[in-house]
Amino acid sequence: MTRPRITLDVFSDYVCPFCYLEAPEIDALAERFGDIVAIRWRAFELRPEPEPTLDPDGDYLHDIWERAVYPMAAERGMMLRLPRLQPRSRLAHEASAWARTQEAVRPGATNAMRTALFRGFFEESLDLADTESLVRVAQRLDMDGQALRQALVEGKFRQQVRDDQQIAREVGIGGVPGLRFSLDGEHAGVLEGAQPRRQLFLATERLLDAIR
Repeated sequence: MTRPRITLDVFSDYVCPFCYLEAPEIDALAERFGDIVAIRWRAFELRPEPEPTLDPDGDYLHDIWERAVYPMAAERGMMLRLPRLQPRSRLAHEASAWARTQEAVRPGATNAMRTALFRGFFEESLDLADTESLVRVAQRLDMDGQALRQALVEGKFRQQVRDDQQIAREVGIGGVPGLRFSLDGEHAGVLEGAQPRRQLFLATERLLDAIR
């Protein structure tokens, strides 16, 4: 198989509704361009310790959901609910990193875990900071819950999450979703915020035009 010449790094956080809303657009990009584009989801913790998390009952969240989240969700045909809690997301990112190591025994583990965490938080108020909640998600997806529990307790993927965050800083991404395009391993541009698929397609086509 030919090595993809274009890479899209998707920096996202599980507590960001716009990242969840962007997921189908990224899936559409993958379907449209296939093996031409390699897509890598990367961790970006919006509020790492010691930064305080948002108040789930505060005016800020309710205002932004009414003004921006609900309208975009309706436009994209998705159902989101304002979660009843605002947990830290580091463990969820670590669970995602662990899931990538399970592809050999559970094909599709990476995408399944990512979808389950987004959906769980924005549809069922899943506590992303609770180890046992994450273990139950893994078990429902036919993954080894005990192995995930051990990985989270031991922090096996903590540095990987930190490394992703550092990469984001290095390429100038300060918020999510943050989309970093690379061409033949070289930085080729950044898009920030939830993008419509037509914009993603256009950005990709422009890179392809440059190498044709």
